[in-house]
Amino acid sequence: MKKIKLDIVGLSYSQTQSGAYALVLGEVSGRRRLPIIIGGFEAQAIAIEIEKMSPSRPLTHDLFKSLTLHFNVVIEEVIIYNLVDGIFFAKLICNDGKKTAEIDARTSDAIALAVRYQCPIYTYEFILASAGIMIEGSDFAFLENIEPSDDSEQVTIDNPVKSGYLNFSETELREMLDKALAEENYEKAARIRDELSKR
Repeated sequence: MKKIKLDIVGLSYSQTQSGAYALVLGEVSGRRRLPIIIGGFEAQAIAIEIEKMSPSRPLTHDLFKSLTLHFNVVIEEVIIYNLVDGIFFAKLICNDGKKTAEIDARTSDAIALAVRYQCPIYTYEFILASAGIMIEGSDFAFLENIEPSDDSEQVTIDNPVKSGYLNFSETELREMLDKALAEENYEKAARIRDELSKR
């Protein structure tokens, strides 16, 4: 089957499932989008890497990357290969220089690793045909319609989140950023950092 390349379009809080997030993947050569509901931990792991934040200690996916690189194993690509009863199935295509192996993984973990290895993400036509959504307008409108957050904050790659931190001074924001990092609240830290970078 022909593989279709996907990019991460956005990540937003899910109103449909408490504590969950909607990860939106987009077809590179088309207008279809693939929304996938993932857990908060995995959403945080993806957001941290996209935002290029440095946690004080390695997170699980960072540890996995360090371990595999230590033993000269790289992830070459991630493939979302099946969809059964609303659950996506993914696999990691790994190589140690001598042989290639396919490792089954939860889709959220596979994406969190893909952003760390900067490897491509693929799926197949039948998955996009059954679970994909065709976009006519902008990606931002799509994210607002699919999964708006309670306070209208959304993370997208091209459109930084509207932070709601406008009334704070730079000193206050830096203190809040330090506190958020100490508490390992990386999503909040990313929003504060975005506000600081605008000033």
